[in-house]
Amino acid sequence: MIGKGHAVSGTRVSISYGWNQDKEAEVVLREHLAGDTPAEIAEEFRIIQSQNERCIKNTLSFILSPTIEDGKDLSKKELEDLAKRFLKEMNLQNNQSIGFVHRDKAHTHVHIYTNRIGFDGKAYNDSFIGKRSQIAADNVAKELGLTRVREVQKERLNELKHLRQEIKNIHDRVLQSRPRSMDEYISKMKAQKVDVIPTINKANQLQGFRVEYKGVNLKASEVHRSMNGNRLIPTISQNQGLRRLMEAPKDLQVLNKTVQLSGNLSTKIAKEILKGIVKTVRDTGIGMGY
Repeated sequence: MIGKGHAVSGTRVSISYGWNQDKEAEVVLREHLAGDTPAEIAEEFRIIQSQNERCIKNTLSFILSPTIEDGKDLSKKELEDLAKRFLKEMNLQNNQSIGFVHRDKAHTHVHIYTNRIGFDGKAYNDSFIGKRSQIAADNVAKELGLTRVREVQKERLNELKHLRQEIKNIHDRVLQSRPRSMDEYISKMKAQKVDVIPTINKANQLQGFRVEYKGVNLKASEVHRSMNGNRLIPTISQNQGLRRLMEAPKDLQVLNKTVQLSGNLSTKIAKEILKGIVKTVRDTGIGMGY
């Protein structure tokens, strides 16, 4: 099961989406609420939210997605239990919440909308809420014997096996042309219908890459480990000169602008470079005192 979560400001709009009858919506959770329409629920949220007007994104939106196989066998009562366990994992069991199951597209998933403002007027801390939602959903899946996050990801990647191989083949051909910069690599991949998308954080640090091909968006590492930023960057940097790269670059030109490398990416590149140096020493005997 996969969990997603973020804070939103449009309470009534969000709840109206959850209650969408076109998606065969059914209420599976109701905590500290009495209303029977999106407008009534939103008004109950608003009354509590009025105690803390400084908080703008005052509603929490979650999606719990069991696998297709798990979801089709879950009853309304079981989905209620799943939602309640999730809220407890997130320490939100005492806040107002409404949950809906959508069974459209043969993929059962639950939308939960929770008042970020508690009855004491305090706003729930939403730091890293996306990651925390993933962990909470994984814990609930473990408790209930459902397929867990890594198994879901493995299943998805297996379904995309042939598409991933297509991308890898294109990547290999582009590398054979020895691109001398990341921008040249990105341009050549784009010419083959593969969009390489740098992941750059708010601090202007490059964290890695994603690829988009035939409507599917994946982490580069999910396609193949050779497409990891820590392997790709040294490979392309090596094409700029005849000497082996000896240390991780501090910055990089990507999409015609200079970005710093994140600490995590720099460390991984340094390890890859060291592994290459060690391999060279082993293969050639250079520096071993022979």
